[in-house]
Amino acid sequence: MNAELSPIRAEIDAAIRRVLDAGVFIGGPEVAALEQELARALGVRHAIGVSSGTDALLATLMALGVGPGDEVVTTPFSFFATAGSIARLGAKVVFADIDDETLCLDPAAALAACTARTKAIVPVNLFGYPAKLPATDLPIVEDAAQSIGAGPVRGLAATLSFFPTKNLGALGDGGAVLTNDDALADRLRLLRSHGARPKYHHVALGGNFRLDALQAAVLRAKLPHLPRWTAMRRANAAHYRELFAAARLPDVRLPADHPDHVYHQFVLRVPRRDELRRHLADQGIETEVYYPSPLHAQPAGMDHVVRGATRVVDRVCAEALALPIHPVLGPGHREWIVRAIEGFFAR
Repeated sequence: MNAELSPIRAEIDAAIRRVLDAGVFIGGPEVAALEQELARALGVRHAIGVSSGTDALLATLMALGVGPGDEVVTTPFSFFATAGSIARLGAKVVFADIDDETLCLDPAAALAACTARTKAIVPVNLFGYPAKLPATDLPIVEDAAQSIGAGPVRGLAATLSFFPTKNLGALGDGGAVLTNDDALADRLRLLRSHGARPKYHHVALGGNFRLDALQAAVLRAKLPHLPRWTAMRRANAAHYRELFAAARLPDVRLPADHPDHVYHQFVLRVPRRDELRRHLADQGIETEVYYPSPLHAQPAGMDHVVRGATRVVDRVCAEALALPIHPVLGPGHREWIVRAIEGFFAR
């Protein structure tokens, strides 16, 4: 994060000073300007700033009227917020298996999991890959927390996270909802401020989902750099692919590629994943496991059901290993990582 920010530190400092001088810290001109700039940059009619990626999901599902008695179909291979946002509204979380290539929600499995009670489908553009969407008239809410810039909004809405480690990260929590639907955008703007319109006149039960002006200003400073950072991530991924092709490691399965992939993560599938991770850690190479167990195995006690087999997700949870992919990762570092993986499988 620091290495990424250092070249634009003066722009970040200027943005922070601008907010301090203006004295408007919640919503206001900075948030409105960010929304306009995001919408323009991402080719969508509306960008609605909210307090986090989780709240972006929660507010969108609230705007769709999701509640007790409803079902929402989603993937079991994601961060907990994807399912947790559904469960918080009293709806049943319905899990369907993932695609063996993309690791995203399998469209056929998702459709097979739908019933007359299904209110929406929430695919996740996992690790920056734009998920294949099921062909349906049901509302589709793309969880795009990891995939900003990975092509246009294809569902009714897409939700973004600006958590500091995301491809476009704030200095704290933040999020946004992208949509081309005017009515949905209006409803979201109402719900993010306790359903008040005008102030102190509450016409709906909403929440405190407002975006801080400070985070909006920082994001405005960083947004013009996003295309360059995305190109650097894609170049890093391409170099990894070249290195692994030369290494000829049949046990290593590379992530699915796509022209719009933004490579929030570069996730391998490998046997003896935990052994390999310890081997790399011993050499000072940081890796991460996304995700060690499927969401339907979490002990949170949410109302959920699994429809269909989960053979793919069960296997992937034991194989997935994320390598460093951030924009400032140098070619020598990537070569070192692949050599270390070669050494492990040569033992």
